[in-house]
Amino acid sequence: MNTVLRRANSAPVLAARRDIAVYGGAVAVTLLVAVVLVVVGGAQPGAAANALWTGMFGSPYGLGSALNAAAVLALIGTGFTIAYRAGLVNVGAEGQLALGGIAATAVGVHLPAATPAVLGVPLILLAGFASGAAWAGIAAGLTVWRGTSEVITTLLLNFVGLGVVTLVVHEPALLRQPVTSADTLPQSAPLIEGARLPLLGLPDSPATIAVALAVIAAVGASILLRRTAIGTRLAAVGLSEPAAARLGLPVARLRFGALAGAGGLAGVAGAGLVAAVPFVLAEHFTSGYGFAGLVVGLLARGSLTAVAGIALAFGLLASGGINLQLAAGVPASSVQVVQSVLIILVAGAVILRRGGLR
Repeated sequence: MNTVLRRANSAPVLAARRDIAVYGGAVAVTLLVAVVLVVVGGAQPGAAANALWTGMFGSPYGLGSALNAAAVLALIGTGFTIAYRAGLVNVGAEGQLALGGIAATAVGVHLPAATPAVLGVPLILLAGFASGAAWAGIAAGLTVWRGTSEVITTLLLNFVGLGVVTLVVHEPALLRQPVTSADTLPQSAPLIEGARLPLLGLPDSPATIAVALAVIAAVGASILLRRTAIGTRLAAVGLSEPAAARLGLPVARLRFGALAGAGGLAGVAGAGLVAAVPFVLAEHFTSGYGFAGLVVGLLARGSLTAVAGIALAFGLLASGGINLQLAAGVPASSVQVVQSVLIILVAGAVILRRGGLR
């Protein structure tokens, strides 16, 4: 009996040591790859590390930019976690982001110029949420009522959504700004002043209230999933649809709502992108945030605390990567390579943690 109790008490300690060894090893290998890339790029590791650190924390502007990027990723990751709780994998955040940006722009450029921010900002965010939710609702409907894989439908809808962005910014009858010369860019007119996201008020920082929105969304989703009946029902559906149906739960409605909600949060992220500098809708404005947010959600494995932490780490790396190129001459794409290596190693670590190290 005492032996069993000792083993039970020591299990959390052993698990913690195993996690530190596995994930610490993944980080160590990633750092080694980063050093190799820096050396191959012709820079000194010390100078590159200093440039990366300065880009992440060395200035209020760099830190503010990182927070804005982290907010977008956190919104997408939060939505992914909600859908994942219901057993769904939302791969379509890039397209939902695009549609959210389009809807926000359509509202933001047509509001009266005197519209105050207290009215204009909520309107564009609601437009972004509704558009993203509706776009995800297409895949949700096909999944719930036709049995189509949401992974395939959401993935394919990404390309359609990005194509719609290209269409609306090139077509004068839609959202393209008035063409005044051959140099006029294919983008929308700027959003009115009242539809632009206010700054957080940090000194010399471009951080906007999108950061606060992301925190509110993560906290709200955590409460929803952990403290409410809806969260319990979503978890039941995610664990076993047949069992949930036998218990009388509205499985179709719960699955549809979870995927549509995930799309809505991605749409809010898209609205936040166009409502920040330079306040226009342009091609490629999504910048791959949808796919990066998917990675955030996958790595977080259902933990909204992890969503916030990973999103912040990715945002800091993106900001540091820009300064890495400017100050040390190392291509900013090297940061993306390092991120990819870390993702692969962490995914492998998860597999080992679940089975390989038993």
